[in-house]
Amino acid sequence: MNLLNPRPAHNPQHIAAIKQWVGATFGLDDQTTILVTELRCSEPGCPPLETVIALLHTNSPAQQYKLPKAIPDITAADVAALGTHASEGAPYDHHHR
Repeated sequence: MNLLNPRPAHNPQHIAAIKQWVGATFGLDDQTTILVTELRCSEPGCPPLETVIALLHTNSPAQQYKLPKAIPDITAADVAALGTHASEGAPYDHHHR
């Protein structure tokens, strides 16, 4: 156990799978960086953990999506839902359902 960082390390294969699902869902090229980060949330009405997926494009603004789940609980269907919400014109944020 790392006392300086008490959060458990996540399965790198699952994070790679999430990034692959995101890339396929959004049709991303190799120039876009995908970040997958799990955060503790202390805002009212917020789940204790949420996963933030950020898309960093070289020639356009970054996009951010939030899922009210821990990284190990993210599925391909969750990522596909992000694409559905994005096609409706707004990034997905579970706080604004």
